[in-house]
Amino acid sequence: MNRTILVTGIVFGGLAVALGAFAAHGLEALLEPDQIETFETGVRYQMYHALLLLLVGGLQQIPAPQKKWVYWSLTAGILLFSFSIYALATNTLTAFDFKVIGFITPLGGVLLISGWVVFALRVMRYVK
Repeated sequence: MNRTILVTGIVFGGLAVALGAFAAHGLEALLEPDQIETFETGVRYQMYHALLLLLVGGLQQIPAPQKKWVYWSLTAGILLFSFSIYALATNTLTAFDFKVIGFITPLGGVLLISGWVVFALRVMRYVK
């Protein structure tokens, strides 16, 4: 489990860097400044949670099976929150109206918060 958590954190972190560069250099001529800012919010939250995954995966005091809920909550939260923000920010570039799936952004946010809460509970229980 630790390896899976670490690899997922690495992939999400690297992808955040790539998406941030893409927003800064590839989308600046295509989107309005507020849309770029929205896209960058998704990148920032993705990176925060990628780093949290690296921390979770690296903590040896918490048994690997106890990390599963944290892992799945953060992974699903990143996918739903950040990736829906990317879609919403670039909505004007596509034929599909991503605003109809905008309800998944807050669901992703709830999953990210849940991941932090469960992680805090695991730390309080296992880290002495």
